[in-house]
Amino acid sequence: MQYDLKLTGGTIIDGSGAPGYRGDVGIKDGVIVALGVADGDATRTLDATGRVVCPGFVDIHTHYDAQVMWDNKLTCSPWHGVTTAVVGNCGFGIAPMRPEHRDIIMRTLEKVEGMSYEALSAGLGEEWPFVTYPEYLDALEARGCAINLASVIGHSPLRLYVMGEDATEREASELELDQMQALVREAMQAGAIGFSTSMAPTHHGAGGKPVPSRLAAFSEVDALVGAMRESGRGVLQAAQGKRFFNKEFVELATRHGVPITWTALLAGMAGPGSHHRFLEVAAEHAAAGLTIVPQVACRPIMFDFHLGEPYPFEILPAFHGAMRADAAGKLAIYADAAFREQFKRESAKDAKNVDAGWPERAVISRYDADPSLEERPVVEVANERGVDPVDLVLDLSIASGLTARFRFAFLNHDQSEVRDLIQDPNTVITLSDAGAHADQLCDACYSTHLLGHWVREQGALTLERAVHALTQRPATLVGLLDRGLLALGRPADVVVFDPATVAPAPLRRLRDLPGGAERLVADAIGVDAVIVNGQLLRHRGEDQQGPEDALPGVLLRGGQAPGARGDAPRAKGAKAAGRPAGATVTSRTEPGPA
Repeated sequence: MQYDLKLTGGTIIDGSGAPGYRGDVGIKDGVIVALGVADGDATRTLDATGRVVCPGFVDIHTHYDAQVMWDNKLTCSPWHGVTTAVVGNCGFGIAPMRPEHRDIIMRTLEKVEGMSYEALSAGLGEEWPFVTYPEYLDALEARGCAINLASVIGHSPLRLYVMGEDATEREASELELDQMQALVREAMQAGAIGFSTSMAPTHHGAGGKPVPSRLAAFSEVDALVGAMRESGRGVLQAAQGKRFFNKEFVELATRHGVPITWTALLAGMAGPGSHHRFLEVAAEHAAAGLTIVPQVACRPIMFDFHLGEPYPFEILPAFHGAMRADAAGKLAIYADAAFREQFKRESAKDAKNVDAGWPERAVISRYDADPSLEERPVVEVANERGVDPVDLVLDLSIASGLTARFRFAFLNHDQSEVRDLIQDPNTVITLSDAGAHADQLCDACYSTHLLGHWVREQGALTLERAVHALTQRPATLVGLLDRGLLALGRPADVVVFDPATVAPAPLRRLRDLPGGAERLVADAIGVDAVIVNGQLLRHRGEDQQGPEDALPGVLLRGGQAPGARGDAPRAKGAKAAGRPAGATVTSRTEPGPA
């Protein structure tokens, strides 16, 4: 057979969790047509000796809904081997959206997802190419994308579209709920893979008001999930809150037979060791035959922020006023002695909140007036100056006009607890949040961190299990029917990486968003090749498509490529699937050739 692309001599880890084996991969017309033995010539051959060859990674928790409209290469996720991304998480998104509500949704995304309003405004422009959700999917498809995209319809834009500004004030009427149900049915028909919502108390939008989904009664969510499941498919993704958590998840999963994945189970979420009880509940759900899967992160949730947008502290009562204040109002609040005392109490090591003890973990990441302070611990500088660390942060913020930046691990900083979370069979590893909090964090590199830190350095997972966690596990959970597995006839989404070096590089700050807004990115180390639908997208850290070339990603309407039928039929003349006879099986603890 004549292949378009052939990968030779690598260790094939197919995504199923099965042992890796040495062999070749043959690709033709965008699909895998040979696996293990690939006799014949190829238009292009890549030597994968000493490398792992596996399915492209599937990131089911991104917020690229807006970014894809100006950056259809979706940097920097593909750099780290991601070949499929899901947008629309946590009830957010930009469709459906009437023109008169566009400013509200951009202000909401600015507040809740840390997106630059200036970047959103400049990047999306004055004339959005869609109003309805089906039109949004059509716009994505027409624009093209470097990687595959799937979308869930978000509760907040849905409410805003039907209820207008009342969406942030009250529950829906019966007529409004009927209209929302009809729009969810329309979205599923158009190709949405599910529905998302948020009841998280930290999720505040335009003007500091709760995001629209938080005003919904449980009966509203129940009705919208029911409308979704009329299609016979669909996943519910939810950011949990006190009145929308395990009890409600069980009710929805039982009544509608819906798979649910919730955000987020993080180390320290409810105090040290709190993850154990959440894992126990997840195990109970699984034993009862319910698919209720917590999303976990493999990296510390590390925020790099300024007090102009104090996202890590918005859960604290001390900041309730600051959340609604403009810059001048924030400066006045931060100078107030009563505010400072309350902030100190809520920052103490024994405080009962997720920010407890944060000054001990914080560094000054940017201070233009005195760069010598940068990357120094807050506590160290405070001790030198004889001031409280909280006062130091507030004083530097005021002196800099709220441009001073600080960085600390917000959650997931206890590595023994993170190990528990990623090893648990009832969780799913994801939470890149790619496209959100762009100037505060960059976890689009979670895949290379998992492979480098947790597999190679810590030995917490075998390569086979880690690859499964990045590919087939998330794809199956959210109903992506033809992704996450290397198999004959499947679309050729493939990553080639060096298990000895794979890792994310240190974060770096760019000013390349529309309007000159900043963001953090991380380059990938040890990722040799990224292939999407049979086309070589990245090779040795460089894009392979020119500015005029068509991009290889497709919109996965209903969870699969256009014309697909789930598991695609075997290509004519293909070698047998699975480990071929005579193939060398590698060790599960030391995968790949030396």
